[in-house]
Order: sequence, then C-alpha cells, then structure tokens
Amino acid sequence: MHAWLCENPVGVEALTWQERPTPAPGPGQALVRIHAASLNFPDLLIVQNKYQIKPPLPFVPGSEYAGVVEAVGPDVTHLRVGQKVACLSGTGGFGTHTLAPAAICMPLPEAFDLVDAAAFIMTYATSYHALIDRGALQPGETVLILGAAGGVGTAAIQIAKQAGARVIAAASNAEKCRLCEEAGADATLDYSVHTPTGSLRDEIKALTGGKGPDVVYDPVGGEFAEPAFRSIAWRGRYLVIGFAAGPIPNLPLNLPLLKGASIVGVFWGDFAKREPQANARMMQTLAQWYLEGKVKPVVDRTLPMSELHQAYALMGSRQVKGKLVLVNPS
Repeated sequence: MHAWLCENPVGVEALTWQERPTPAPGPGQALVRIHAASLNFPDLLIVQNKYQIKPPLPFVPGSEYAGVVEAVGPDVTHLRVGQKVACLSGTGGFGTHTLAPAAICMPLPEAFDLVDAAAFIMTYATSYHALIDRGALQPGETVLILGAAGGVGTAAIQIAKQAGARVIAAASNAEKCRLCEEAGADATLDYSVHTPTGSLRDEIKALTGGKGPDVVYDPVGGEFAEPAFRSIAWRGRYLVIGFAAGPIPNLPLNLPLLKGASIVGVFWGDFAKREPQANARMMQTLAQWYLEGKVKPVVDRTLPMSELHQAYALMGSRQVKGKLVLVNPS
C-alpha cells in the first residue's frame, strides 16, 4: 500500500507519499481499499498541529473516505469482504488502503456512488444534526446559511429545503451564490457586496421582510457572527457549527436576551458517540434521501490521490465549492 505520511505536523509541505506494508485487520477492524477520500477543513488543521485531536506521529491524514472491504478482523460480523463502505475515522484516508474501525464503517447500498459516499458523512450528518435536531427547523421557517457554498453549506441548503424551509444562502462571490441557487437556495447574499462591517445585517433584514431569519447556520464565525446574530428573528436559534473564518467571535450576551434567542452548540462527533442509536437512525434517513435523489453531495472536482498538495492549496485559498475528492486509480 501507499499513503501520505505526516511525520512532523508543520504543514502540508511536510507530507510525503510513502510505500508501507499492507496491514492485516485485528479485532474490531476492517481493511478498506480506498477508492475516494474527501478533503475537509479539519484535514488542513490536523497537519498544521492546530486541530483539537492530535494523533500520535507518524499518521496518515484524511478523515473521510469510501471504498471496498478487503478483509475483516476475527470478531467483525456485520461487514463482508467486497462490501462498499464509507467511513469517517479522523485519519487514514489519504492512501490506497487503511485499517478502519469496523463499528463506524457505514455499509453502503450498491447504488451509492463511492465518490459521493466519500463526501457524504461529515457534511450531511453535521447539517442534519444541526438543522433538524439542534435547530428544530420547521416547515415555513427561514434559515440563513453562512458559508453556504462549502461542503457543509451545500448540504445544509438541501436538508433545509427537505424540511420545508425558505433558504437564504450567503457566500463570498457571485459565482458561489449561483452554485447555492443551483443547490436549492431561495435567495442569496454576496459577502463581496454586503460586507460584515457594511450592509450585511441590513440585507439579511431586507431578505426576510424585516423579521430576520428563524435559524442561522454558522460554520464561519469571525466577523460574520455578530451582524448575522443582530439580524435574527424573535425566538431565533443561532447554530454554532465552526469557525472557518478564523477567530472565535465574542457575542454580546445582551443580544440573545433582547431577541429571546438561543445560541446552540452543534458537535455532531460527540452526538454520534453519546447517542449512537439516534445517529444511526439519522444516517439511515440521509442514505435513503440520497437513494431517492433528494440530496446529493456537491463535488467541485476530483483529483488523483497523488495531487494532495494541490488539493490542500485549493482548500487553503478558498477556491473549493462544495467538496473536493481525491481518487485512487481503479
């Protein structure tokens, strides 16, 4: 097997493509031949030693991937050799093979495309847990999605529309706004025109007839948070997904008081561990929606696994719309 190895987490440039022995699965493990792996924001942080999870060195980055089971450990009974699976294990995805924890491998129907599967779990699970579980989004409500042209953003657009909501998608330029419209957004907001320090709040209000959004989905943070929160409707729910824009914002606590609004933390990873049965039901619903054509990952482009450095450069410069997926030769 071959894999991208991080021996010193000082940045992407330190990753090297190396040949390593193909391991045999032990108890609770499955050997997966990786067909595709998607690039997520934590994959960038983890090789810079900036992520909250710091795996022992050396490690193979790549949190999310899909492929085919080649072997299973002696106690694994729910997976079979030759079966398609998707997995979000935090590391191991940027290679030709990996040992995956069998318990978190998601068996896939034969009709589930493996490139789509590699771009599915993190974005759709996060967005469904955020909007439906934590945000209690109701039919007829309005949701504002910040960073809407990214992976979680495009997934959030599709899930919000399935919930019967009106979607306002905010993105950084006109091209990304058009992508959001193609994904199902009812209205868009261009950050390059309506800036956080300028007319962003006023434009959100205008797009909601002065009421403000019932739910704000925020994976961006930074300077976008306060004007978005100031626009929120009475009894609104502000969903804290992440901080892709940089610093963690300091929201004045009088804002939720005046609006009767809630600041709601969204941590899908811990939800999956603490409430595995609820998470399994959610994933089953999402997989069914995919098979019915109700949701589909927005894949900006695929690149060969050998071009990982280019993939990181595209993500780091915010050129990716939806998800970027790396593929191994068949």
